[in-house]
Amino acid sequence: MAKASARACPVTAFQKMISGKYKLRIVWDLKDGPRRYGEIRSGLLRGASGSAAITPRVLSRELKALTASGLIDRKDFGEVPPKVEYRLTRKGKSFVPVIAAIREWGERNLGEAAALADAAE
Repeated sequence: MAKASARACPVTAFQKMISGKYKLRIVWDLKDGPRRYGEIRSGLLRGASGSAAITPRVLSRELKALTASGLIDRKDFGEVPPKVEYRLTRKGKSFVPVIAAIREWGERNLGEAAALADAAE
């Protein structure tokens, strides 16, 4: 048992890897194929009513972190003006069903909570 506790907790490591406001949404958006920076940014703005737009600095930081964690790959075409594309890696693709499960859970449980709160008013 002592050996197991000496290793990092996989839940903690996972939580650290996906921490941040936008990482899950970026990976989810990339499930449909490669996207350029502007496409990712506009995808994050869809359905974000009442929230401030993501700043370029924050988006760049999230993309760098996802690249460093091995979930996405950055392809620079070496063109002027710059053309950069982001796509899911094999590891990132394997993460999509996890996000889908979280999304389904949210639809089932958070949707019900909202409906119950509305009915109680």
